[in-house]
Amino acid sequence: MEIFLPYVAGQFVESSLVHSIRNPFSGNEVAKACFADNAMMEEAIAKGAEAQKLLAKMPAWKRAEILHFIADQLQENAQYHASLLATEAAKPLRYASTEIDRAIQTFRVAAEETKRINGELIRMDWTKAGQGHEGIIKFMPVGLVAGISPFNFPLNLAVHKIAPAIAAGCPIVLKPASSTPLSTMALARILHMAGLPNGAVSVLPADRHVGNMLVTDPRIKLLSFTGSDTIGWKMKAEAGKKKTVLELGGNAGVIIAQSAHPDHLLDLCLQGAFAYSGQVCIHAQRFFVHAQHYDYFVDNMRRLALNLTCGAPELQQTEFSSMIDEPNAIRVHDWIQEAVNQGAELVCGGQRNGAFVDPTILTHTHQQMKVNAEEIFGPVITIQPFHHFEQAVQLLNHSRFGLQAGVFTNNIHEMDYSFAEIEAGGIILNNVPTLRFDHMPYGGIKDSGLGREGVKYAMQDMLETKILVKSF
Repeated sequence: MEIFLPYVAGQFVESSLVHSIRNPFSGNEVAKACFADNAMMEEAIAKGAEAQKLLAKMPAWKRAEILHFIADQLQENAQYHASLLATEAAKPLRYASTEIDRAIQTFRVAAEETKRINGELIRMDWTKAGQGHEGIIKFMPVGLVAGISPFNFPLNLAVHKIAPAIAAGCPIVLKPASSTPLSTMALARILHMAGLPNGAVSVLPADRHVGNMLVTDPRIKLLSFTGSDTIGWKMKAEAGKKKTVLELGGNAGVIIAQSAHPDHLLDLCLQGAFAYSGQVCIHAQRFFVHAQHYDYFVDNMRRLALNLTCGAPELQQTEFSSMIDEPNAIRVHDWIQEAVNQGAELVCGGQRNGAFVDPTILTHTHQQMKVNAEEIFGPVITIQPFHHFEQAVQLLNHSRFGLQAGVFTNNIHEMDYSFAEIEAGGIILNNVPTLRFDHMPYGGIKDSGLGREGVKYAMQDMLETKILVKSF
């Protein structure tokens, strides 16, 4: 049985806090993971603070070389990392392999972006008082970063914190999700070989009490958290003076307009609806379909959902597997039952067996039902008809969340109207909101978060603007 150790400021450290990590689908033990205690977290923070100046002075070419090395090592061992991810997170192997590819790309993008941290020259003679003066602007590393990543993309969402930090010249302490720590702990073995200074990166799974040191410690200059909105906003309130970046999810909407061709978009919508059992921040949860296409769309989504290949996540043919654990499956099942009791129609699914919830489609829902109003984070979608495009946008915006939205239309006015009027951080045209490229700005408004990820945009928060004003 493989044992994974916390990576504390350049050293793998044994711990008495040993946790059994199990495959959520089978219940079988995958590996053992040692969790960090307060002393280990304190050492990681202290050594990270000490490494700030050393890492800030590292030249761009060296940071790029390190980031490419990490990407190369991931590429060489992609099959191992994909298999590990699939078994610890119950993520079908096809999706796990894609996540490894994305993590590799994220490191490569960071290698390029570290070369693009340029300064500026600003003229001061916009006024008479400024004549004879100029300013030289540099972008300096903010300092020690704390990253807290979730279970659903256990490698790539951690990499979206680690890679920009290295590129920006910031040390980072990363706490992975307690249920899926193995992928990031395996990554730490590559980081250890990459030539980073001790303290530049630490990877420590921990309970919430120990992990909260990353939220409250004043030596940390930026907190980057991905997870639930309830926990994220609570962390912001406790974070003190440090910068805070929050990626908090939502209940993403999809509009299928009258001008769309519904037969061309069904496969995309199926993937957006049920990939990784809907445990995706940009899961396509609420579908608004023009009345002309409504019956066709409902019937065919039902047919496709019932034909998904369900099974063990480590099998290549599996398209759909279990949720992360039984408590979350119970919650999702309860929400389905509540919606049905309130008048929703169950088109398909609605059953639970342990951590497995069938792909579920609901119609005749209303906006106050949890399956619409909240982030379900499970394999459930709702489908509602509309008659006018503006009505669909209004329905989509009726949410406290605003991360991403998908719009299928061939009408240029509707495209422009969507971009101007939909309240979300990203509008995905003729695709589902589940689409994300790792170099694009990614983040939400309203309760969906604060700030942006995507390597270049994450780096902007990890850099401070500094100016030298001089006369000539």
